[in-house]
Amino acid sequence: MSDAPFRPFDTHLDRQAAVENLRETLTGAEDGELFLERRRSEGLLFDDGHVKQASYDAHEGFGLRAVRGETAGYAHSTEISESALKRSGETARLAVGGGGGTLAAGPVKTNRTLYTDVDPIAGRPFAAKVETLAEIDAYLRDLDPRVVQATVSIAASLQEVAILRADDSLVTDVRPMTRVNVSVIVEENGRRESGSAGGGGRVALDGLLDPQDWQGKAREALRIALVNLSAEPAPAGTFDIVLGPGWPGILLHEAVGHGLEGDFNRKGSSAFAGLMGQRVAAPGVTVLDDGTIPDRRGSITVDDEGTPSGKNVLIEDGILVGYMQDRQNARLMGVEATGNGRRESYAHAPMPRMTNTYMLGGEATREDLVSELKDGIYAVGFGGGQVDITSGKFVFSCTEAYRVQNGKVGAPVKGATLIGDGATALQQIRGLANDMALDPGMGNCGKQGQWVPVGVGQPSVLIGGLTVGGSAG
Repeated sequence: MSDAPFRPFDTHLDRQAAVENLRETLTGAEDGELFLERRRSEGLLFDDGHVKQASYDAHEGFGLRAVRGETAGYAHSTEISESALKRSGETARLAVGGGGGTLAAGPVKTNRTLYTDVDPIAGRPFAAKVETLAEIDAYLRDLDPRVVQATVSIAASLQEVAILRADDSLVTDVRPMTRVNVSVIVEENGRRESGSAGGGGRVALDGLLDPQDWQGKAREALRIALVNLSAEPAPAGTFDIVLGPGWPGILLHEAVGHGLEGDFNRKGSSAFAGLMGQRVAAPGVTVLDDGTIPDRRGSITVDDEGTPSGKNVLIEDGILVGYMQDRQNARLMGVEATGNGRRESYAHAPMPRMTNTYMLGGEATREDLVSELKDGIYAVGFGGGQVDITSGKFVFSCTEAYRVQNGKVGAPVKGATLIGDGATALQQIRGLANDMALDPGMGNCGKQGQWVPVGVGQPSVLIGGLTVGGSAG
């Protein structure tokens, strides 16, 4: 596939013909658009001293949507042509049924750009990427003789989109994405433990392949693995918890963020449905979803409907003040779209999704919060988790955590899982530190089978009375 700029109306479609088809498709509809996409991605995996996997993928296509009320017709194709567009229009039009809807005005355009449009795949020769992977592997093994296995990956992609509306307005966006991830297994006295670190964002690949960057990731992965070598079985019971800054915000993202997406609230299936303007969190707790932070993994200059991304306050000083909205859901709820209409690809219809979701910090220090723990857990890192959107109940596993007694951080613990529900956890926040941080750029979010890149963040947070599932009584 060509590396030339993605110009679908120069190479595939006549723009005026596409507009006419779109107008015909949207007769009687309230909204809709033609979403065109080209995506290229490359991935390399270095494991056990050699390249284990190398992949390159390229695809392009379009999705055509017609919306009226709660109904949406959607058709997509890998063939970008007038004949494919006509067939798709006939399919999408079935959903609106020639009703008497009035077509909504399109989003206001923006000249803002939040990230480079440089193709990160082309930034370094393939051989140089493989050489860097081998250097990271060798560096890890030289750091500590207990390293028995190292796994390193590089991922880079470029997504180019064009969004056309029936009024002939066109919005385009070029979205790079890069990430480097390092995992290590260490062994001592027959015991093996692992650690991982990584990150990236909407940036060129060169910076991530600089030794000053990847060496920090390698040392962090090794540090976590060595911490876990001395970890004791985690206790079980109800404990006060201090969550560390940055990536532990994934708990906030899952337990609270999904519940603040507009569609779940309009349908009454969220634990936060019907609570607008009411207290849902402890005083001092402010939560935002912000797609406007430059170069971040979860940031988008415009969403996948063409709406500029926003810095949206969801909870302010403990009061629920906003939901994340796409255009369809915003119209049905009588509010403005917030720039959160996202889709995995041209083959998927947009829906309300998070971008970078984070909690603002307070005035305490991390040490202040830890000192309040008489018998508790200091959780620094998280792995996988599960959440029920309707109830807000969550289960998260800790990848790095410590027992705290009488305000003193003690031995690391292994096998700790945090159990609770988002609504209650927000009310039980007793302290916020002044160390708010965003994650290093490694989050993906799933919803209804669609995956999109996201960011999370928070300060150190003291939460009272969470259930800890562990391996010791």
